[in-house]
Amino acid sequence: LRQPIPVPQTLTSPLPSSHSYRGLTLVLTFLSYTSYHLSRKPISIVKSQLHPNCSTLGPNPHNDSNSTTWCSWAPFDGDNYKELFGALDNAFLVAYAIGMFISGIFGERLPLRYYLSGGMVLSGLFTALFGLGYFWDIHVLWYFIVVQVCNGLVQTTGWPAVVACVGNWFGKGKRGLIMGIWNSHTSVGNILGSLIAGAWVSSAWGLSFVVPGIIITTVGIICFFFLVEYPEDVDCSPPLHHVMTTSEKDPEAITSNEGPLSLSGQSSVDHSNSPKEPAEEPEAISFLGALRIPGVVEFSLCLLFAKLVSYTFLYWLPLYIVNVAHFGAKEAGDLSTLFDVGGILGGIFAGLISDYTGGRATTCCVMLVVAAPMLFLYNHVGQNGIGTSIAMLIICGALVNGPYALITTAVSADLGTHESLKGNAKALSTVTAIIDGTGSVGAALGPLLAGLISPTGWNNVFYMLIAADVLACLLLARVVVKEARGWCGPMARQRGYVVT
Repeated sequence: LRQPIPVPQTLTSPLPSSHSYRGLTLVLTFLSYTSYHLSRKPISIVKSQLHPNCSTLGPNPHNDSNSTTWCSWAPFDGDNYKELFGALDNAFLVAYAIGMFISGIFGERLPLRYYLSGGMVLSGLFTALFGLGYFWDIHVLWYFIVVQVCNGLVQTTGWPAVVACVGNWFGKGKRGLIMGIWNSHTSVGNILGSLIAGAWVSSAWGLSFVVPGIIITTVGIICFFFLVEYPEDVDCSPPLHHVMTTSEKDPEAITSNEGPLSLSGQSSVDHSNSPKEPAEEPEAISFLGALRIPGVVEFSLCLLFAKLVSYTFLYWLPLYIVNVAHFGAKEAGDLSTLFDVGGILGGIFAGLISDYTGGRATTCCVMLVVAAPMLFLYNHVGQNGIGTSIAMLIICGALVNGPYALITTAVSADLGTHESLKGNAKALSTVTAIIDGTGSVGAALGPLLAGLISPTGWNNVFYMLIAADVLACLLLARVVVKEARGWCGPMARQRGYVVT
């Protein structure tokens, strides 16, 4: 059996109620993943500084160097700089995608607090090492590639751990809204990362990585001392993951032989003697077992294409703004944060609507359908004026990141606590890792394709993004049809959105 991880007495004394622990869990996991994204964002801001337009900086002080690339940072000073930027992105993203499938398995078998904190400290180290290449005057491509690969691997510790922690503390009721608000950490991290990186991008771009590396390391140490993984570790009752009115009012009714709810409804006597009853704690779910949970495959493949679009914007939007709207590196970085502001609004809106309707897949599908024409409009009219650009960035951010946020949070938590698991709480991290790992394949493909396609014109990049949005929508068609049929029946609200 899993032994509860000891929590410092200084933490447990002043926080007697489960509500306080829930709030603490939300805050700490929010800060954790904010710092993860904060440390990923600088590369997109620094790209324009690694290969700037040197002709705008005055005469060439080095007579023996090329007049148009004398200010660029080797090895990104050649005509193939976009391909090299794509290689940097994919070194991180491919490692992240591969590592994510493994990370959830480790996350189910290791203490989440140790796993998360250790990953954050290592993430801070490798983020800082990329920036130290500036101060150490490193101009070897393989140095930056290796650092990106290592950083991608260790950053996979974050998402399965934080979703599992939140899922352990919060049941299904209003999960979409709560996790929609909580998931704003992604956009908040991107915004803070852009602002922090922008502060030093023109003077000493190495600090654009070193400072975020210090921040994520500090937050990781805080989580090590104060994060509580399970309600049972501090003598709190676990949440109900399935809606049954009689079970909430009569805990003893659940402990009879109620299958999936038996673990969530322990009586007070059983809870005091044994936080987790041995008979109700099976071994961690296998990879294939997680794939057999209804809905996991559909949402995983949908996220692949949704995340492809989101991460293409994450890594290429500042450079697109520089090239098309002709802003400076700092101004482009600041303007790109509006896409993440829209992402915050979209995640909250998607969670609220999906809670009200009970249709997670339908909510995602509608937003993806509307996102496709909005992307087309942004590319064609988004740079006609600063007001138009601001409005379009916020709208596109909401529509692109809304489905992405909903799938990676509420949907993952719902599937990881699906009733077919019969109370096996150890599936949540594995399911989350499978869904986000599949999505990370798209996150790797998006920037790679953008790097390959952008030399042919930015229009083609946007056509690729629109096609990805349409495919993401089509992959959810079966689940959407089942949801629509469910709404026509008398048990629609109780059946939820996952198809059996």
